[in-house]
Amino acid sequence: MKKIVIAVVFGMFAANMAFAADAGCDAKAADKKLAGAAKSSFLKKCNKDAAIAACGTKAADKKLKGAAKNSFVKKCEKDAVS
Repeated sequence: MKKIVIAVVFGMFAANMAFAADAGCDAKAADKKLAGAAKSSFLKKCNKDAAIAACGTKAADKKLKGAAKNSFVKKCEKDAVS
């Protein structure tokens, strides 16, 4: 039961993080007046970069170091981008 609750809470944060990244990236794409394939490519890279930054911040907040940090960031990035 405890694992289910943790998974649900983590899922909510991941969804919130993805939504926030989408809003910021959409605004940047609009400022650059991108459309079509250029916009899609820009949004994909922007969202990935935002996920990487957010995961690094989460790892720092949890005070993770070394292999634990690398593992956490890698999984966080995979979950956020997927």
